[in-house]
Amino acid sequence: MKKTFSGIFALAVLASCNDSKNEKEISLNYPETKKVDTVTDYFGTEVKDPYRWLEDDRSEETEAWVKAQNEVTFDYLNSIPYKKELEERLSEIWNYEKISAPFEEGDYTYFYKNDGLQNQYVVYRKKGEDGETEVFLDPNKFSEDGTTSLAGLSFSKDGSKAAYAISEGGSDWRKIIIIDAENKERVEDTIQNVKFSGISWKGNEGFYYSSYEKPEGSELSAKTDQHRLFYHKLGTPQSEDEVIFGDSEAQKHRYVRGGVSEDDRFLFISATNSTSGGKLFMKDLSKNNPELVTILGNEDTEASVIENEDSKLFIVTNMDAPNRKVVTVDAANPSPENWEDFIPETENVLSPSTGGGYFFAEYMVDAVSEVKQYDYEGKLVREVELPGIGSAGGFGTKKENEELYYSFTNYVTPGTIYKYNIEEGTSEVYNKPNIKFNPDDYESKQVFYTSKDGTKVPMIITHKKGLELNGKNPTMLYGYGGFNISLTPSFSTANAIWMEQGGVYAVPNLRGGGEYGKEWHDAGIKLKKQNVFDDFIAAAEYLIEENYTSSDYLAIRGGSNGGLLVGATMTQRPDLMKVALPAVGVMDMLRYHTFTAGAGWAYDYGTAEDSEEMFNYLLDYSPVHNLEEGTEYPATLVTTGDHDDRVVPAHSFKFAAELQDKQAGENPALIRIETKAGHGAGKPTKMIIEEYADIFGFTLYNMGFDVLPNKTEEEVKG
Repeated sequence: MKKTFSGIFALAVLASCNDSKNEKEISLNYPETKKVDTVTDYFGTEVKDPYRWLEDDRSEETEAWVKAQNEVTFDYLNSIPYKKELEERLSEIWNYEKISAPFEEGDYTYFYKNDGLQNQYVVYRKKGEDGETEVFLDPNKFSEDGTTSLAGLSFSKDGSKAAYAISEGGSDWRKIIIIDAENKERVEDTIQNVKFSGISWKGNEGFYYSSYEKPEGSELSAKTDQHRLFYHKLGTPQSEDEVIFGDSEAQKHRYVRGGVSEDDRFLFISATNSTSGGKLFMKDLSKNNPELVTILGNEDTEASVIENEDSKLFIVTNMDAPNRKVVTVDAANPSPENWEDFIPETENVLSPSTGGGYFFAEYMVDAVSEVKQYDYEGKLVREVELPGIGSAGGFGTKKENEELYYSFTNYVTPGTIYKYNIEEGTSEVYNKPNIKFNPDDYESKQVFYTSKDGTKVPMIITHKKGLELNGKNPTMLYGYGGFNISLTPSFSTANAIWMEQGGVYAVPNLRGGGEYGKEWHDAGIKLKKQNVFDDFIAAAEYLIEENYTSSDYLAIRGGSNGGLLVGATMTQRPDLMKVALPAVGVMDMLRYHTFTAGAGWAYDYGTAEDSEEMFNYLLDYSPVHNLEEGTEYPATLVTTGDHDDRVVPAHSFKFAAELQDKQAGENPALIRIETKAGHGAGKPTKMIIEEYADIFGFTLYNMGFDVLPNKTEEEVKG
């Protein structure tokens, strides 16, 4: 049904002579979205799906719909008076040199660098201490528009060969290109149709990679459920690549990955059907025709090998240890009954790594980092002194190295790289970004609020110092809450602009995440998924009760599983927020598992086919199915990419169509569809800046700001 809104927003203006208000009128004429009589029966319940035709991403009809929606959306966004100003300020603050930690391969030291506004990071290298720095790979030259990105880089053991993966238009499908590292020339044909894969070299002769059979129909949305591990031997065509694992029904898994130990002796293979839990296998490559040995044969828990000393394996696992521990076992008898504790489980979640002959145990303590260094006997050497309270990462390097490089960041500290002397335990700044942002002007604090069922949930709130708690501060509440993923403090250039405008940025650590281990994760899955939404709603209520903001100045935002979070929250509590920003969200909970590798998310969600109880539970919160006619929903900007083959854009398409049909009142219901973009990885800088300018502009405009909040009266007068 076509709806026409002549939205009149009474927007307060800082006026010099009177208290008059400027009325800005933007007309919204939503495109016609046809309905079809598609009905699916679930356990005797018929569910209508009038926009299922939008699932066909290859049809001319869908393409026309995308074009028509974008015309309406960008007409609206381009009418926001300060959108250009936001874009310019984002570009200004984004324009600083960004350098990665260096790493050694063969005779060269490599690093990634972005001069400031380059669409993609460039890979540089130099030989020795005094060598001249040169460009090794420049992804900005992969395509004219910057939408082809570098998606992985791996070197042979001696550094003489390199294999790198590229993503075109943001797709999860990759191509692997093999070059001579010395002269940077291609040495053989490109490996095609690779997906969800690493690149792990065996010596200098070849490497392991993973992929699916190319699906029939749309490669962006067709189901993929049998992952295979291949070995590519240099000098042979891809058609002759050996299938190492996954070619039989007995070895059928949705996600398979292989990695070679640093000493080239073992191949370790992980195989799983969901995003949680998995089997673990190995092959001893020092033997002729090595057999496949099972280390862990069930998918109830997780295990991965992080190191070996000859035949002694070091395994990180959550078996009988929800917060993870490190165990040791001999490769001759590697099954769990032979495991011995090396770094025992603690009350905090463990993420271990190795380098320079030591283990580094990073712990999450209320979502912030603590790091401890152990020797190979399991003895604690020291607690690493970090630069502050925040997130540290990168404590890993090759066994023979004497130094490693780690990063440190939090919500007000731009990511800084430190060089760490492994033996002495001392750190020094290696690279500190020169960004036009003063952390001393801002503050972060962690609070613990109470969710609906009495659970205490942590949240970090960041804003300018001296913020007045008057209930009128524009506030961005960001959440995820799923897949054992932890939201730890990190600096965002875009969020710096939000806070510069007087905005509050709040991040709660919802159940379903990994901040407190497996139990915290499992408290937000399947028939407990509502806990996640309740935690998010309680976070919003806390911010309102404490006068940080009010419903008129609150926006909620999240992407992917976080997009589902926003969709469910806005349908359950449309009164709670002024703006909703669901990005690349999982919006149709009855059909998500029928696309690409979506069935692998069933550990978190369950599926509509599991049971009548599971179907009814999913139906009760599925965002597409819970939009009701005549309800006034918040101003909503749905964002997605037309090449998203992880959470297919049909989720967002159907949600936007339903919202436009059912929205009451004057709040806009728009969808912004990025063309030649996927789930987010590899997106060009220019595209990212434009998107944030639109998101922030849409949010502030619908909160009633006719000028940017940080404008002084003198600036408004001109």
